[in-house]
Amino acid sequence: MAHEGGCLCGKIRISIEGEPIGKMLCHCLDCHKISGSAFSTNVVMPVAGFKILSGTPKTFTVRGDSGDEITSYFCGDCGSTLWRNGKVSNFNPIIKAGVIDDPKFINETAKPIVELFPHRRVAWVKEIPGTTEA
Repeated sequence: MAHEGGCLCGKIRISIEGEPIGKMLCHCLDCHKISGSAFSTNVVMPVAGFKILSGTPKTFTVRGDSGDEITSYFCGDCGSTLWRNGKVSNFNPIIKAGVIDDPKFINETAKPIVELFPHRRVAWVKEIPGTTEA
């Protein structure tokens, strides 16, 4: 089943299809900044099922907490980060789960099973029971 989503202003639209490769909360410093929050909910999807439906994202590449380069893809108009990719995901897109239109996606499909950089988890966010550190 395909899921569509996009940025806040609607200029960039994406579609993802297939089973998630990974589902995680990330507490890295990049995700703090990108989300404007304490963590980011991410779903790694197979590149074969990923499509840009409309618009052209801007990119920004940094060296992440992993030490490897990671590229963010975002709307140049509203600033929404839609996905990232790099060596850490074998260049499969790391979708920011909140950009998918269907609220069931973030509630069900994107339910995290691992936490990344849990040592950076803020004290008021509880550990996800049963998750493992990746």
